[in-house]
Amino acid sequence: MNPAESEEGEADRPAARMTPWRFVVWFGTISLLADCVYEGARSITGPLLASLGASSLVVGVVTGAGEAAALGLRLASGPMADRTRRFWGLAIAGYALTVVSVPLLGVAGVLWAACVLVIAERVGKAVRSPAKDTLLSHATAATGRGLGFAVHEALDQIGAVAGPLLVAGVLALTGNDYGPALGVLAAPGIAVLLLLFWLRARVPDPEAYERDLKAAAPTPATPRVQGGRMPRAFWPYAGFTAATTTGFATFGVLSYHLVERHLLTAAWVPVVYAAAMAVDAVAALATGWLYDRIGPRVLVALPVLTTAVVVLAFTDTVAIAVAGSLLWGAAMGIQESTLRATVADLVPSGRRATAYGLFAGVVGAASLAGGALTGGLYGYSIPLLITVVIAIQVLAVALLAVTRVGRR
Repeated sequence: MNPAESEEGEADRPAARMTPWRFVVWFGTISLLADCVYEGARSITGPLLASLGASSLVVGVVTGAGEAAALGLRLASGPMADRTRRFWGLAIAGYALTVVSVPLLGVAGVLWAACVLVIAERVGKAVRSPAKDTLLSHATAATGRGLGFAVHEALDQIGAVAGPLLVAGVLALTGNDYGPALGVLAAPGIAVLLLLFWLRARVPDPEAYERDLKAAAPTPATPRVQGGRMPRAFWPYAGFTAATTTGFATFGVLSYHLVERHLLTAAWVPVVYAAAMAVDAVAALATGWLYDRIGPRVLVALPVLTTAVVVLAFTDTVAIAVAGSLLWGAAMGIQESTLRATVADLVPSGRRATAYGLFAGVVGAASLAGGALTGGLYGYSIPLLITVVIAIQVLAVALLAVTRVGRR
């Protein structure tokens, strides 16, 4: 190879254009802006649907179905990403669907249309997430899985704080008019798409981060996937996540409780959500750092937090109910960072998007069950709800105990 060809090849390597940490930070910035859009919307989903005539069961089912769509449809989008290798294209398409659905939600006007848009926004997440997580996993191979995903999640949550606060401010100024409150979120949505196209142009092949790392410092052999199967440890881990998610109340149900019991006004609910997202960021960083040091044992905090949420959040005392909502944010931080990092350590690169899709599909079914369970039992008996959630979390801890993760 002559010197000119060598220089050209070096310039094409992602590390020559952008370091792994810079890639994580820029992708985190994109997620920050996207979270500003869809978390701003999710922070008022419960009160918005209630204002259109929804019951607690409808709120629980719709928000649970939205999470099920966001996760279950990855059963298709994950293998599609691995098969086509169009990770960037799927990420962009998914983000586009989300940032279009949210402003339309503000002008829906009728319950059925609002329900469709709530689910459509989550479908956008289903389209993009396996591809996005796979792109990110390549860079975090060099930064440390736990910390890399945690930093991305922490940046993510800056938007999850800003979006609800922006919505709360517009609601306060307009007398709880949901149209302007959601319409203002179109601006960060446009920025999301512009930055995605820019980052794809800078780093078209993030997988080279992981290839370069393996070439520079060979690591022990990673688990082989025989006959298209996932590694054996993947399934009890997915079972653990599904179990703990089944007992996890959606914020739609939590916010429904806060407003319908007259603990807070609708304008204050996004403020609570923003505070929960700030706790999310701290929890993600803490557990991500611990994961890189002690492994998946740190995940035992998730069943504990899930139980504490239902014990505290459904009381009729404002301070205690708000504390429960903040713990909900801590549990979300672990779900959105450390759980995803563990999947990357369980499954080799060539099947990782498929693994994220399968993992999310299992969790999606649990999210639908959890939304219906918490929404239905909330309207029937809160003590029974707490008892059922505790029993499910004991099962989750048992499944975590039999999971063996070989960290890379």
